[in-house]
Amino acid sequence: MTAAWSLADIPDQTGRTIVVTGTTVGGLGHHTALELARRGARVVLAGRTASRLAETDDAIRAEVSKADLAHLVVDLSDLGSVRRAAAEAGAFGPIDVLVNNAGVMGTPYQRTGDGLELQMATNHFGPFLLTGLLMPQLVASTGARVVGLSSNMHKLARSAPLGDPLHQQGRYSRWPTYGRSKLANLLFTYELDRRARRAAVPVKALAAHPGFAGTHLAANGQYGRARGGRATILDAAIKAVSQSAAAGAWPTLMAATADLPGSTYCGPGGLGELSGAPRVVTSTRLSYDEAAQRKLWEISEEVTGVRYP
Repeated sequence: MTAAWSLADIPDQTGRTIVVTGTTVGGLGHHTALELARRGARVVLAGRTASRLAETDDAIRAEVSKADLAHLVVDLSDLGSVRRAAAEAGAFGPIDVLVNNAGVMGTPYQRTGDGLELQMATNHFGPFLLTGLLMPQLVASTGARVVGLSSNMHKLARSAPLGDPLHQQGRYSRWPTYGRSKLANLLFTYELDRRARRAAVPVKALAAHPGFAGTHLAANGQYGRARGGRATILDAAIKAVSQSAAAGAWPTLMAATADLPGSTYCGPGGLGELSGAPRVVTSTRLSYDEAAQRKLWEISEEVTGVRYP
């Protein structure tokens, strides 16, 4: 598919169950869930707190009164939380699409309760575990797909994150670490898709990036909040020069619903892939390194304890 894609290209989603992580009001996940609900999907809103999920539920129902929504509380930075959430998700039956949208950006150095650096834990290891635990439900849909949310910032990564994840190698730098976590999303996507094909598992893996979208992610990462003092200034500055969060969700929606092969990467079609109608794009050479993909997979299995069927 090379022609410009638009929301009008989303087919009817009635009868499909789609899990979207990171659905805070105003963010990419919220807008992804909204458009899928608008087209009839049962959308499972997955996020860290019940109160935030309720806010997103209300926001979606304000536009789609008959939206079919369910909630799943999960903190992707906490592997125990991911395991509990995956167990609860068994009640949803077959899952047609899993959108691994949730993430953090540019956070100060912090280790999680599992001993992992926060950005890698939230952006990669949590989604790796969740995807693995939900794989039986994805397989049961007989035509599922997993969509990983990467970023243009993956291009900053000069190496794949293949060191010991329980120990910091060198001085911590938030932005290169973020870039490596976004590279990890692509390494995971391509390896998952290849493994599924080899094993004749009916699941495709695709990835997307939002370009430069006006979300609260940067302010939350820098200051732990989107409002107040410098956070308000940064948030406003980003929104002044970026495309909307709604537009930023378009590549994800394309990856989730368009007739595309596995390992496809979708992003904005404008200059520098910063904005514009989504299209199929390419990632860096490093992201296609099969040895790095396999090594990260092995590390991820060891950290999470999950083995994919």
